[in-house]
Amino acid sequence: MLLIKNGKVFTMSGETPDKCDILIDGGRIAKIGPNISAPDTAAEIIDAKGLNVYPGFVDAHSHLGISDEKSGIAGNDNNETTNPITPGLRAIDAINPLDSAFHCAVSVGVTTVMSGPGSSNPIGGQFACIKTVGKRVEDIVIKAPSAMKIAFGENPKKNYGKNGKTPVTRMGIASMIREELENASYYYKSRQNAGKDFKKDLRYEPYLPLFSHDMPLKAHVHRLDDIFTAIRIAEEFGLLMTLDHCTEGHLGAEQIAESGFPAIIGPTLSSRSKLETENLDFKTSGVLSKAGVRVAITADHPVTRIQYLPLCAGLAAKAGLGKEKALRAITIDAAVICGVSDRVGSIEVGKDADLVIYDGDPLEIMGSAVCTIVNGNTAMNKIG
Repeated sequence: MLLIKNGKVFTMSGETPDKCDILIDGGRIAKIGPNISAPDTAAEIIDAKGLNVYPGFVDAHSHLGISDEKSGIAGNDNNETTNPITPGLRAIDAINPLDSAFHCAVSVGVTTVMSGPGSSNPIGGQFACIKTVGKRVEDIVIKAPSAMKIAFGENPKKNYGKNGKTPVTRMGIASMIREELENASYYYKSRQNAGKDFKKDLRYEPYLPLFSHDMPLKAHVHRLDDIFTAIRIAEEFGLLMTLDHCTEGHLGAEQIAESGFPAIIGPTLSSRSKLETENLDFKTSGVLSKAGVRVAITADHPVTRIQYLPLCAGLAAKAGLGKEKALRAITIDAAVICGVSDRVGSIEVGKDADLVIYDGDPLEIMGSAVCTIVNGNTAMNKIG
């Protein structure tokens, strides 16, 4: 049992931040309010007087644990570049929870990430939503599979076009995705109507939660035309989708808002390393949000390192998103987009006890995380 006392609590559930206590029991938030007394004399007490308490931060698009920062090809499991269509790849088979970057996440209060394959393939495989503390992937999974990666634009073109393989063009990318989804849709319907003797096809089994709306497509899109192609395809098949990166989203904010699909913006704290990111700008999140799009912010680790997620949110706030929505973009809105808001993203009774305590403002450069709690356990503590 753990009791956090006297902190200014940002619940992110619509309530005004206020000084109160938080009681944690069994890895869950048991009580929130003023002057809570520990029911057990053995309870650990953290005095957060003069400090700010937030829900653990959520990064909605990452390659944490899959693409090591330091070990080159030996530690990089990001892209299976031998086949453009790889729906069966599972992030859980590549995530290394002992990757040192997990410690970097905890150091700033990032407690949940959506991690998965890269963007070399038009269809790249299954993401997993995970916690950032644990030694075995089974112990840190919140939801897996949590999304199916698809990718448009330069990355698939470069990977296969240079070898004379399809796809060479954007038309080729869209065509391959459509053909695969059409076959998967037929398989899904056949499986629903089949008896006990139905023979599973591992090529199409990974799509089942996609067509039952238990997970979204996760579309790697930078350029505006690629964003609209992704929307066109998702609408054609009636699927859920997130627009990841969405670099030129500010150029078509009204149309994106009309689609109803959320956007995960970033990595913006990086160089304009290719043509399709020439309009990279921190204003994108604010423009999209004001148009009515639900937005999350990503560091896209290791493109921008995971520990700079709060800074990315701060820069987006400064560029027009505003502080409240910037905090939401790395807490509750990110959790909603990831499909795990029933467990994380806000401080509410019954939710996972994932919290971060800050000395100062996490969106400001001098803000400093002093305590991170995951599943009710103290993962990092510099208080007292």
